Amino acid sequence: MDKKKENMSNHKNHGHENHSNGHNGDGEEKHGHHNHHEMMIEDFKTRFFISLIVTVPILILSPMIQSWFNFSVQFTGDKYVLLALATFIFFYGGWPFLKGLKEELEKKEPGMMTLIAMAITVSYLFSAATVLGLEGNDFFWELATLIDIMLLGHWIEMRSIMSASSALEKLAKLMPSTAHLIENGDVVEVNLSKLKPGDKILVKPGEKIPADGVIIKGASYINESMLTGESKPVEKTLNDKLIGGSINGDSSLELEVQGTGKDSYLSKVITMVERAQESKSKTQNLADRAAFWLTIIALTVGIGTFVVWYLINGDVAFAITRMATVMVITCPHALGLAMPLVVAVSTAESAKNGLLIRNRTQFENARKVDTVVFDKTGTLTVGEFKVNFIEIFDQSFDEKKVIQYASALERNSEHPIATGIMQKAEELDVKPVNAEEFTAIKGKGVQGIIDGKEVLVVSPGYLREEGIDVPGNLPDTDISTDVFLLIEKKLIAAIGLSDKIREESMEAIESLHKQGIKTWMLTGDNEVTAKFVSEKLGLDGYYAEVLPDEKQEKIRELQMQGRYVAMTGDGVNDAPALAEADVGIAIGSGTDIAAETADVILVDSNPKDVATLINFGKKTYSKMIQNLIWATGYNVIAIPLAAGVLYNFGIVISPAVGAILMSLSTIIVAINAKLLKVED
Repeated sequence: MDKKKENMSNHKNHGHENHSNGHNGDGEEKHGHHNHHEMMIEDFKTRFFISLIVTVPILILSPMIQSWFNFSVQFTGDKYVLLALATFIFFYGGWPFLKGLKEELEKKEPGMMTLIAMAITVSYLFSAATVLGLEGNDFFWELATLIDIMLLGHWIEMRSIMSASSALEKLAKLMPSTAHLIENGDVVEVNLSKLKPGDKILVKPGEKIPADGVIIKGASYINESMLTGESKPVEKTLNDKLIGGSINGDSSLELEVQGTGKDSYLSKVITMVERAQESKSKTQNLADRAAFWLTIIALTVGIGTFVVWYLINGDVAFAITRMATVMVITCPHALGLAMPLVVAVSTAESAKNGLLIRNRTQFENARKVDTVVFDKTGTLTVGEFKVNFIEIFDQSFDEKKVIQYASALERNSEHPIATGIMQKAEELDVKPVNAEEFTAIKGKGVQGIIDGKEVLVVSPGYLREEGIDVPGNLPDTDISTDVFLLIEKKLIAAIGLSDKIREESMEAIESLHKQGIKTWMLTGDNEVTAKFVSEKLGLDGYYAEVLPDEKQEKIRELQMQGRYVAMTGDGVNDAPALAEADVGIAIGSGTDIAAETADVILVDSNPKDVATLINFGKKTYSKMIQNLIWATGYNVIAIPLAAGVLYNFGIVISPAVGAILMSLSTIIVAINAKLLKVED
């Protein structure tokens, strides 16, 4: 018992001493991510509908469509009207792809945009040339439908993915906007930006600490859970350091400011998140990688076709027609929908099952995860300091009566233990009784008079001093903080309070181990508690007493060993680690910041969903591969035929037949995507 108590009280000193040597850097928040994303979705939607309307007259005026459906619409200059409409669609509907082409080429990463831009440019230029005198059929209707489908695909995909991260704005919001500055004995409200190191500020009860600093007057319990993950509010007294953004308990404090703005701890956390997110966004998803290879194939085969035919028969027009057919066919409509449809279905399916996907590429990569790191407080445990047992030594009392007496005293206290006991009183629906002459025994507990009797709620330390023995062993003593109820110096009961391990945590760890995945725990909590939780759950390892900036380091250490790491957490203190991990998973009941930094959010806050997520990531990936095969498989047949390999046998694929093959593969891809399901 001694050892544990000592650990508990020592913990408050496991400093934030070293927080000033976090990463130095610029913590400027980036605003407007969210709005930008919504504007892009709107833009694709508008372009899609307008292009769709313009496509109708293009289809009606296209000779190929007329011959298929056996009707005729002809008038003088109809070709030029067609060209004008197609020009509009090419520049208006195709603009995002042409712009994307430029961006991808600047980054030297040709992907989806390059492939689409290339196909629409070839079909537009070739078709325009036929209007202006080149022999051959135009591809205007192909151009229009291709642009429509690609706009639709991008719109579906973007809409189904939640907006880009505004984690940094949220982090900055943790800080209050004003502070109470003490000047010549007066308290003046000033803007946070006006604070400088050395200033003295007043922090009222319940307020957020406006800057990093040292207590020069007062003592209070500080809730640092969102910053450090410590489930229990920590007592801070004279000369203790405080972190900006943590929340003051029920006492007033005076602080001397140490770090503000870019030098503050929170600012360093922002910088770490920013850096990790930047490095992560470079990975390319499957659709882009496939598009890259298709671009290479289309260019090689297209140019090869032109050269070969030109050398064979010297007919430029024929060679150009063959080349254009090859390049238009290579850009499959199906590929434009193959991925977005799987994305839309998997996003909807996972949302139904409590998984919100924010970063597609990382979700696709979940299949590679071989190590899952869990935050303790609020993830593996409930994250609230609650009564977990009541041991009664005097049989004339029952649980209700014990809590009735304890809560009568604790009602007046601001200690976290008091909060836990009051919560239990509410749960048991205990009627309050009055306590008189209430006093706090410094560091030992509280006492008062109830019904003329002296009642105490005290720590094990008090019992030792008074030489009172506790009969038998108390349950779960490793992670409990125990208090004792004494009436007229007689030991009545023990009340144990702790943060409980979630029931689902056990199953979560088991199912991950079954998949051969290693499990680790990262916590800001003390060694004793960490060891207890780790052993109880059968984890592969744990790191205790870790500060937020160190959490990121630990993830990096595991990655350096060649592991593919998923991190699961719920607090601000987990944000850098969530951003650093290969896959960041946030618990839905946690802070917004954790959610904004993560790639996937578990809505039900159930750690078991981590295993479901990894499985579903595998399934989604294989669906994407299947769709890629369907979407590009027809190219294997269509491209050689379009290139005219069997021309001498009278078999040459016309753009029309190419189009039919293309539609078929699109339908197959759509049906296949719909079959994706999350199974437990």
